[in-house]
Amino acid sequence: MRKRTRAAPAAGLAGSLLKEVLAEPGRLPESLASFALRHLGPGAGPAVARLREAHPEADAAALRTLVVARGRRSVTAEGAFVGGPFLLLIPVAFCGALLTQVRTVLEIAAVDGWDSADPQRAAELLVLQGVYGDTETARAALDPAGTRPGTGGDRGRVAALLDLITRMARLLGLVTPDDRAGRWVRIGRWALLGAVFLVGLVAPLVWLPYMAAGYYRSTTRLTDRATVFYVGSPDPRSPRGVRLDPVMARAGLRAVGSILLPTVAIFLVVVTDIRIAGGRWPVLGIVLTSSCLVSGGWWLWRHHKRRS
Repeated sequence: MRKRTRAAPAAGLAGSLLKEVLAEPGRLPESLASFALRHLGPGAGPAVARLREAHPEADAAALRTLVVARGRRSVTAEGAFVGGPFLLLIPVAFCGALLTQVRTVLEIAAVDGWDSADPQRAAELLVLQGVYGDTETARAALDPAGTRPGTGGDRGRVAALLDLITRMARLLGLVTPDDRAGRWVRIGRWALLGAVFLVGLVAPLVWLPYMAAGYYRSTTRLTDRATVFYVGSPDPRSPRGVRLDPVMARAGLRAVGSILLPTVAIFLVVVTDIRIAGGRWPVLGIVLTSSCLVSGGWWLWRHHKRRS
């Protein structure tokens, strides 16, 4: 129950954030920082105070570890929102994950005595996300009258939305330029993404473990930077790489079930030799489409039921 209560504010605010950033897609980082400071900043400090009351024996380092672990798990759970076949939910899911990441950063600052509602936190967030190199430039950019113009223009809503999704993925750390990675590593990553996408057309829940792992890594990198920024050194207890926690374990099981459903259905079609108009391909098309809708609909129903 405690996890759902914590995730509810970010989930409820995601739609509002999406509307705000769609108005000026080019100002996504600045809009996110200002929005999060207004809506999440006042609650981050009290949340840390409640955590401190629940763990009176914990020092600042232990509280920080609890905040990071809780935030990382919440962001990873938000990644499950991308697991359905309903691609229109991706922008909302990304907004929810971004807000959860930001709230974790604000709580890390609050653990070390910083005011989570201070406007300076918004400028620091832009630096931690790699948008600007220093807080002075970030503070100037937060002025709506003195920063980059919005993009989109006459390109159309679809193009503007796709551009916004790409910006969100970069801001989340799901898409990052890695100059240290070799050519074949980059090719392998894109090949894996293509394979997941193709399989996801039939078994949509394969996105669950793929995106959960990406969220886990990106949130770990962000919280490491935040810890260094506010404390001066990373938390040695923070795990490197991806751990198999319950969220990703459940995501993996659902992905396996999503693959098994069309596999069994295709096997039954082949064994029973069901045909339409003398051909088997129409039957296979109907079966694959139906299995996609069934697994995706079941996931969406369960996800909505948990949140409500």
